[in-house]
Amino acid sequence: MRRIAGLLLLAAGPVLVLGVLFVLPVTGMVAEGFLVDGRLAPGAVLDVLARPRVHRVAWFTVWTSSVATLLAVVLGLPAAYALHRLALPGRTAVRAALLVPFVLPTVVVGVAFRQLLGEGGPLGSLGLDGTPVAIICGLVFFNVAVVVRTVGAAWESLDPRPGQAAAALGASPWQVLRTVTLPALRPAIVGSASIVFLFCATAFGIVLTLGGVRYSSVETEIYLLTTTIFDLQAAAALSVLQIVVVVGLLALAARLRATPDPTAQRVVAPVRAVRRSDAAVVAATLLVLGAMLLPILTLVLGSLSVGDGWGLANYRALTTAGDDQALLVPVTTALLTSLRTAVDATWMALLVGVVVSVIVTRRSHSVAERRVRSTLDGFFMLPLGVSAVTLGFGFLITLDQPPLDLRDSPLLVPMAQALVALPLVVRTLTPVLGSIDDRQRQAAASLGASAWRTLLTVDLPVAWKPVLAASGFAFAASLGEFGATSFLARDDSPTLPVVIFRLIGHPGEMNYGMALAASVVLAVATAVVVLAVERLRVPGLGAF
Repeated sequence: MRRIAGLLLLAAGPVLVLGVLFVLPVTGMVAEGFLVDGRLAPGAVLDVLARPRVHRVAWFTVWTSSVATLLAVVLGLPAAYALHRLALPGRTAVRAALLVPFVLPTVVVGVAFRQLLGEGGPLGSLGLDGTPVAIICGLVFFNVAVVVRTVGAAWESLDPRPGQAAAALGASPWQVLRTVTLPALRPAIVGSASIVFLFCATAFGIVLTLGGVRYSSVETEIYLLTTTIFDLQAAAALSVLQIVVVVGLLALAARLRATPDPTAQRVVAPVRAVRRSDAAVVAATLLVLGAMLLPILTLVLGSLSVGDGWGLANYRALTTAGDDQALLVPVTTALLTSLRTAVDATWMALLVGVVVSVIVTRRSHSVAERRVRSTLDGFFMLPLGVSAVTLGFGFLITLDQPPLDLRDSPLLVPMAQALVALPLVVRTLTPVLGSIDDRQRQAAASLGASAWRTLLTVDLPVAWKPVLAASGFAFAASLGEFGATSFLARDDSPTLPVVIFRLIGHPGEMNYGMALAASVVLAVATAVVVLAVERLRVPGLGAF
């Protein structure tokens, strides 16, 4: 009981933060669906969910997310094997390059695919612009890195001896893959697929940019209902539906996610030389890499296109307000705002994320303690899938009265972005902290080391690189966050993703050129961070 009491005391701070900045806004938004004229009316939610439009939106979300998840798994598995088990030249750089799309701002991905598939684009003749196929392509582009990293990390840590034994007994490479390797990788594959489906179902910027008002997912429908139609009850009802699905997916992912055994010796399987039989896998990996680079390359070339020639006019125009004063502040000012906001969001997410990671990875001494840690782990992961739109609008309607009147606070947007980045921080740190043998801490304590001394001498030498990596991921995620920020950013201090979306919505060749150039700037900023983070990755541990 003393251990559980100490655990709850340590968790009180993060729980209070999430209670005020997450539970309260989400509860306030959801309550809009159950209250009619100030009275509790649960049937109102069922009435909204019975609408034909809601059925179409829900079905569109389900089938596009399912197809995108299947394609991401099919494309990601060969790349995971090639980049984590074969001695390919430059494989570290290729792994980092494949991770860049995952942290790219969703609005940038949407702009890139519009440039690729739109009229005059390299693939414009296919007629895919503004179709569900374009949305699915954008979702696969954004999420295939999740499969590559998650399954690749698991593949990297597989003990090679069972496969070698099967081969020695006469099993063909295909039989080894089917009977030994894939069963061992099943938790990682199914877990990554569930997370990809979650990301696809809650995608916002990609669907909004590529689908417009014709094709809506549950996420974009919530946005349209709150900002255009002002039907808060319907938006809240959809939020309830989304939260139920998200909680179920997170529970499934938690059950499938393997917990590191700190007493077991960590295995990092050695890479092997490429053989002739690996030609198909290597070719598939190169195809995936080319497909990932094509939209980005098209985006860069589009930003350099000026009239009938090439030039930097679109980049020079970033210091202006665009055609017909499309912007209140120039793009360069919005970039500085984004950088300052991302810095604030990073230290907030890191401060809470480190404490949460320590809480959920310490060894449990009883079943009750294990259940408490598991419950806290699930609670802290809820921001991963709850609609950023729901979160942003919940901030507006709940944090508007003393003592929590934060509408004019410069920390309002960073706090929302920190909640979005928090799961990435936790999922980066927990595999590393969980892999530390608890007997080392016990030995340090038996020699008289205090809890803080043990943390500095045992945990910190192992965790300092992952902490820096978590900071980089939080910074990149905050830099491109669009869902909650689209609600909370003030007109005179917008972030760069908000400015890009505004430029797309204003007619004029100059505005569109500026949107392309701003998207390239934002993509380069996030790519630089991710390439630096890749050098800090711990082999064999975690997806990131």
